Amino acid sequence: MRKLRCLATRVAALDRDIRTAIGADEGLARRAEVLRSIPGVGPATVASLIATMPELGSLDRRAVAAPLGTAPWANHSGKHQGRRHVRGGRAAPRRAIHMAALAAIRFNPPQRDFYRRLREAGKEHNVALVAVMRKLVILANVLLQQGRNRHRRRSARKRSNAPANLAS
Repeated sequence: MRKLRCLATRVAALDRDIRTAIGADEGLARRAEVLRSIPGVGPATVASLIATMPELGSLDRRAVAAPLGTAPWANHSGKHQGRRHVRGGRAAPRRAIHMAALAAIRFNPPQRDFYRRLREAGKEHNVALVAVMRKLVILANVLLQQGRNRHRRRSARKRSNAPANLAS
């Protein structure tokens, strides 16, 4: 039990050091704020992406998926037309985006709907999850390029309950 407390203390200290390092640099702090605005992306994912994907925000939408291993690759040779697949990529950001995608399909309605549509279309869980991962990293890339946070839209139901002067 004492070892567990010691490890928890060390993890908390490391988390604090990472937050301090990111907060000390204005550019990194802004990148962290933009990434954190994406539902499903938490502090661990933000730190991992900032540390391991410095090019995030400067690539086009096709190129940004390749370093994570979420870009589809054709399996063709001569007359053989195989299935497309994904593989490889940088392990640390891939794991971080994987966890963010799992959170997103639970708590982010657009990502959850996208995941469900793929599953209803007959896609396997992992195929649909990789598609969500790809969407998340493309969204992060676009938001960083534009330097803006993701704004959450209020649902129509919530707007209709708002006072008349706020509903417009």
